[in-house]
Amino acid sequence: MQNEKPDAQKAIRAGIIGMGKMGRIRLATIAENPSGYVVAATDPDAQRLEDVNDIRIHQTPGDLIADPGIDAVFICTPNYLNHKLTIEALNAGKHVFCEKPPAFTAADVEKVIRAEKVSGKKLMYGFNHRHHESIIKAKELIDSGVYGRILWMRGRYGKSVEPGFYTSWRAKREYAGGGIMIDQGIHMLDLFVMMAGDFDEVHSFVSNLYWQLDVEDNVFANFRNKDGVVASLHSTMTQWRHLFSFEIFLDKGSIIINGLLTPSGSYGSESMTIAKRSAAPAATWTEQEDFVFEVDNSWCYEVRHFFDAITNDTPIEVGTSSDALKLMRLIDRIYENR
Repeated sequence: MQNEKPDAQKAIRAGIIGMGKMGRIRLATIAENPSGYVVAATDPDAQRLEDVNDIRIHQTPGDLIADPGIDAVFICTPNYLNHKLTIEALNAGKHVFCEKPPAFTAADVEKVIRAEKVSGKKLMYGFNHRHHESIIKAKELIDSGVYGRILWMRGRYGKSVEPGFYTSWRAKREYAGGGIMIDQGIHMLDLFVMMAGDFDEVHSFVSNLYWQLDVEDNVFANFRNKDGVVASLHSTMTQWRHLFSFEIFLDKGSIIINGLLTPSGSYGSESMTIAKRSAAPAATWTEQEDFVFEVDNSWCYEVRHFFDAITNDTPIEVGTSSDALKLMRLIDRIYENR
C-alpha cells in the first residue's frame, strides 16, 4: 500500500503500532489527510507488513516509539497494551492517538493523564462513534435546546461472534480486560456521556451465561446523573445478528438512531428519526423527520481533529483523556458485579 506524502516540511510524521484491522483503517485514513503521512509501522506478524511500502519497519513498539523521525504514534494493539504504550510514547515526547479502551481500569487512566500533563503532548482516544454524522446531528439538536432537556436514553448494541473468537485475544480477560462491554458497549456508554455528561449512579448485571468464558457475553446497566437523566444500556454478543439502536427522549420530542455505517456493513444503513410531540398535557406526535446517512466520514473526522490539534496547538475536544477517565470509572462500577 502506497502512502501519499504531503509537504514533508510541514506534515506530521506518524507511526502505527499494530497493523491489523484498525491499523489498516488508520493507515488508509492518514493517507487521505494532507496534514500528515505514515513514516513507520510495526507488528509482530510480519505478513501484515508485506504490502506496506516506502516506510520504515520497526521490530518492536519500543523501537518505533524511540524513532526520532516520528511526531505522532497511533496505537492499534490488543487492549492490554494500550495504556502501557500510551505512557511510553508520551514519555518519549510523541503525540498519541490510541484506540479504545484507554486501559482496563480508571486507575490506569489516571497514570496516563499524569504522563500526558508532564509531556505537554496531544492525546486522543478513538471513540469513533462520536464522529458519525447521525451522532453529530443529534448532539447539535440537544445543545440547541429546541427539544428541551434530555429525560432518558436507551442504547442497545449487539452482535454475534466470528468462528475464531474462542481462540482470539478478545476471549481472554488478561488480554481484553473484559468482554462485550469493554469491546463494544464502551462506545454506547461514551455516547451517553457525550449527550448527558457524567453519571453518579450505576446498577448492572454482568453475565456469561451462554459462552461461559472468562469474559462477559451480556451486560445490562442503568445509569442516573444528578439531573435525574436515566440511561439504559444492553451490550450483548448473544444478539445473533448485529444491532445498533440509540434512543434519546426529551421534553419536546425524541431522536432515534438505528443502524451504523461501519467498514463491514454489518449494522446496515445509518438512519435517524426526529419526532416532535404536541404541547403538554397531550403527548402525540405532531411532526416527524427521517434522515438516512450514506457516507461514513467518521474515520476522516477523527484523524483531522487529531492532526489539527497538533498543527494548531489547540485542545483535543473529542476523545479526551478526561472523557476516558469518566468512562473507565463507570466501567469499573459495572464490573463490580462481574
